[in-house]
Amino acid sequence: MTGGLQAKRGRSGAVGILRGMPLPTLLVIDVQRAFDDPAWEERNNPDAEERVVGLLAAWRAAGAPVVHVRHESASPDGLFRRGTAAFEFKPEAEPLPGEPVVEKRVNSAFIGTDLEERLHAARAETVVVAGLTTDHCCSTTARMAGNLGFETWFVADATATHARGGFDAETMHQTALASLDGEFARVMTTAEAIERLRQIASGEHREFVPSHL
Repeated sequence: MTGGLQAKRGRSGAVGILRGMPLPTLLVIDVQRAFDDPAWEERNNPDAEERVVGLLAAWRAAGAPVVHVRHESASPDGLFRRGTAAFEFKPEAEPLPGEPVVEKRVNSAFIGTDLEERLHAARAETVVVAGLTTDHCCSTTARMAGNLGFETWFVADATATHARGGFDAETMHQTALASLDGEFARVMTTAEAIERLRQIASGEHREFVPSHL
């Protein structure tokens, strides 16, 4: 686990907090080369990585906190073995110098890591979940974040998953979103998350209405 959970100074001089409200922390989960392995079944949302690029650009421009989460296989023959090319981040999600990296060995980014400690130390109130995969590590992390008291945004078009158990990838994706929304997280699009970030950074306060309602 490297780096500190800090945002860069924006034009106002604030560090991750503007007008008294902490800016949401973007959690980019497991966007690693292991997911390019042909062993995975059919995948949905091929544009997810590009949506992650958009989120990272917006968060960095706003001086808002970003945390990168990386999975390490517990098994010696797992796809996410440390020291292999598959363990590395995809180019779209490479951390910048100074951006913290949290490494995990289970689905949740909170188990066996200092993520919760980092968030509390930074006075974070809201976390934004994006990455891979929708129904496994992203969902598990979002559920725990909600249970730990963080307002949680789940960015539907910046996540993706694979076919499992005879169900196609899009069905797995949509059922995971349906289970999360309103119970553990607010499900939204990349555009909606970026707009919400802009509103918080500028001091605007508007009621969030998801685009799918």
